[in-house]
Amino acid sequence: MRSLHPSVGLVPDEELAAVYGLPTGRVLRVNFVTSLDGAVAVDGRSGGLGSDGDLRVFRVLRALADAVLVGAGTAAAEGYRPLSADSPVGRLRSDLGRPATAPVVVVSRRASLSPDDQLAGAAQPTVLVTCAAADPERRAALTAAGVHVLVCGEDDVDLPEALDQLAARGLEQVLCEGGPALFAAALDAGVVDELCLTIAPALVGGGPQLLGGTALAEVARPELVHVLTEDGSLFTRYRLA
Repeated sequence: MRSLHPSVGLVPDEELAAVYGLPTGRVLRVNFVTSLDGAVAVDGRSGGLGSDGDLRVFRVLRALADAVLVGAGTAAAEGYRPLSADSPVGRLRSDLGRPATAPVVVVSRRASLSPDDQLAGAAQPTVLVTCAAADPERRAALTAAGVHVLVCGEDDVDLPEALDQLAARGLEQVLCEGGPALFAAALDAGVVDELCLTIAPALVGGGPQLLGGTALAEVARPELVHVLTEDGSLFTRYRLA
């Protein structure tokens, strides 16, 4: 992988964690891969846009995070599983001196995660972020299945409150992996600190877009931190005020 900005040169794999490192404290970092025309999936999944370089960045970002935040729809579509200690991410976390596992945090207004889902009953308990309007019986069933349920907001999920509750549990550095609706909601709530965006050399011509066609309340103007490249893909990192 090569760096194009702010400097030019080779970036060995063993230096990626330092390149993407964060200072201590609370951060919400968002990670997406998109085509040149803004699509974030091919046939409903992001894997059709990925590359070896994107996978390495994906693993590094997960290894650096205290928790992985994802919308329920994306978790279902992408077949999310708990982070395990013997996975490539788990081994990388251990190599970096971090706990080998981290929780997956699923956001769902309706608490739509199933108690039978592979995320339920994980060794590192999954966290469900929902709101008071969600079915209390479903919430109770998820709690019984080993899921930690956080009620944040009345009729919809209050993302700032959710991040406050996660930080109170020691989960300060959170990696959000989408989907588009959750990303747009986080931008509107003003809680996004960073965007790591892989731009794949592909044109899809349809499908879900980066922000799902949602108009933001205000135009966001991120600051470019770095650009890396490999095999035609661009690995960008932006900081938001």
